[in-house]
Amino acid sequence: MMHISPESKVELFFEIRLSDGAIVDSNFHTKAAVFKIGDGNMLAGFEAALIGLQAGDKQVFSLQPEQAFGMSNPSNMQTINRSKFTGMELEAGLVVSFQEPGGELPGVVVSFDETEVLVDFNHPLAGQQLEFQVEIVNVSVD
Repeated sequence: MMHISPESKVELFFEIRLSDGAIVDSNFHTKAAVFKIGDGNMLAGFEAALIGLQAGDKQVFSLQPEQAFGMSNPSNMQTINRSKFTGMELEAGLVVSFQEPGGELPGVVVSFDETEVLVDFNHPLAGQQLEFQVEIVNVSVD
């Protein structure tokens, strides 16, 4: 049986939950995810927790914000002129995409008034402790 190592290709089912138990993402009812350790598709902290597991293993582990999506960064909160939102029905929690040179950047409307809109560009899971449940389906090396 092969154990997960830094060179492994891993096939697994996963579920991500917030500390209150709310499910953020899960693929247990769909197709298993396949990725290579270190390819940048998964969080480094998530990958580190998988090292040593093998096919058939089931594990539950928690990641602190620093190991997951980081802490919420105040400099990622930006006040934008309300005129940039002309014709939009604004509400707190609304996700808005902004065109940037590197592609689209999503932000969440925090608050707004007649002249300004406060937008949070932090990852939606920044500052959250996350619980992961995994089931390893297969481990191989390319």
